[in-house]
Amino acid sequence: MELVRVTEAAAIAAGHWVGAGDKNSADGAAVDAMRSFLSTVDFNGTVVIGEGEKDEAPMLFNGEQVGEGSGAASDIAVDPIDGTRLTALGMNNALSVIAVADGGSMFDPSAVFYMEKLVVGPEAADFVDLRLPVKQNLHLVARAKGVPVNQLTVCVLDRPRHSDLVDEIRKTGARTRMILDGDVAGAIAACREGTGVDVMMGTGGTPEGIVTACAVKATGGVIQGRLAPTDEAERERAAAAGLDIEQVLTTDDLVTSDNCFFAATGITDGDLLRGVRYHGNQITTQSLVMRSRSGTVRVVEAEHVAAKWEKYARH
Repeated sequence: MELVRVTEAAAIAAGHWVGAGDKNSADGAAVDAMRSFLSTVDFNGTVVIGEGEKDEAPMLFNGEQVGEGSGAASDIAVDPIDGTRLTALGMNNALSVIAVADGGSMFDPSAVFYMEKLVVGPEAADFVDLRLPVKQNLHLVARAKGVPVNQLTVCVLDRPRHSDLVDEIRKTGARTRMILDGDVAGAIAACREGTGVDVMMGTGGTPEGIVTACAVKATGGVIQGRLAPTDEAERERAAAAGLDIEQVLTTDDLVTSDNCFFAATGITDGDLLRGVRYHGNQITTQSLVMRSRSGTVRVVEAEHVAAKWEKYARH
């Protein structure tokens, strides 16, 4: 529950910039708020997935020590805004996200930035395989869920690289839900009932895949990934790191620990969570908090006194 205070703070700070067309200011506000609250959390954390290298990111940079410093070492993955463009444009599915796992348990995403992903919920977790054709995987999901394939909805990032994938999905008879950004929200929605999303497919960020894995562990779903180098330099970095770009990485490959925590707070409305609301002197937020060891998923509705958040307000 300490972690959700961190994502609530970042979401509230970012929420003042929703629709303002300034993604850098939105991200800066969220980073400031998240870093401030992280310093109060009772853990000994190292940021392994953050805002980038120290030279480019003055706060929440990769390798930064966060928390009060007590307890066992923990890996921390943060994304103060998953969907900065969505926030700037006032569009759906922007989240503030944090994931925590035992120290040394998160996959190092630095060699290859993108990975091909397949995410499904617990019903189909044991049936899908990223190496299978799209059509076959969708029919396996439909059979596992006990529905015709034309009732499936597949979440896909709206990118030119996915044009063939989208054609394959639609030819199978399934529907697509195209999103501009924010594939963490899309992936978790695929693992949750009532979101209207059954599967997530396509190529997105490797860091986001690791964050997603922490959440997926609590739901009983699965994420499978395969590294997708964009050039020869990335292929060489992968080889130097001893990575096999043909290997299908499982949830447990991306996060080896079964002691994972995940928290997310909605910045804008979406399939997964409602966005921040401002009502005079009251702010309301909606969040998810997950723990893999117990399989517990909590939906947290919170009310905040706006005057107490004045330092994070847009001026």
